[in-house]
Amino acid sequence: MDMTAGIPLPSTSAESITMLAHYYRGELSRMISWRDRLDRTTNWAIASLAAMLSFSLSSQTAHHSVLLFCMLLIYGLLVIEARRYRFYDVYRARVRRLESQYFAAMFTPGMSGSRVSFDTFPDELRTPRFAISIHQAMARRLRRNYFWIFLVVLLAWLVKTTSHVSDGHTRLVHTVNEFLENTAIAGIPGIAVMAGVVGLYVWLGFVMFRFELESDDIGPGQVHV
Repeated sequence: MDMTAGIPLPSTSAESITMLAHYYRGELSRMISWRDRLDRTTNWAIASLAAMLSFSLSSQTAHHSVLLFCMLLIYGLLVIEARRYRFYDVYRARVRRLESQYFAAMFTPGMSGSRVSFDTFPDELRTPRFAISIHQAMARRLRRNYFWIFLVVLLAWLVKTTSHVSDGHTRLVHTVNEFLENTAIAGIPGIAVMAGVVGLYVWLGFVMFRFELESDDIGPGQVHV
């Protein structure tokens, strides 16, 4: 075969179906690969949270700054996972389109001999683009997993900062000044630390509700990551 003239396109229905089957397997493999990367990032976040909680809450002398570092670490993992989710969403959409438009029609009684059109596929393959923004991906991952992770670390931080050790006994703080003294870190006043924590969680709540994905963006059905 003379390859200088280019690779021939499928010329029969059998060749087209064989090519489509290989293409489907390839897109499915890429989707699974990015899905596995999402799981890894979530596992890192949960492992980091468990390690920080066991260290911070196991001793009265452990400083609450460990939990603040945990918040920043989990936020960094959230950003990484949101970036990965954007790639995953591209390949998931292609796989779902093949399944919903071609394979679903193939298994539908009375559809034999019909033809299915993929008008938008050529442009998508020539110039791939993300379907969702980084903030939409963050909102999606917050709603699915990270909301609960951030909630646990916030509750642990509040337990640590509202506890006051006096005469070898632990009690709850009685005044706002005691609470702000507990939240202070070295030369950083407690009010500044508190403002930083509130700012972080206000930002997370804003992202989660402002950039929520619509049902049309996610796709039909309920089986979604």
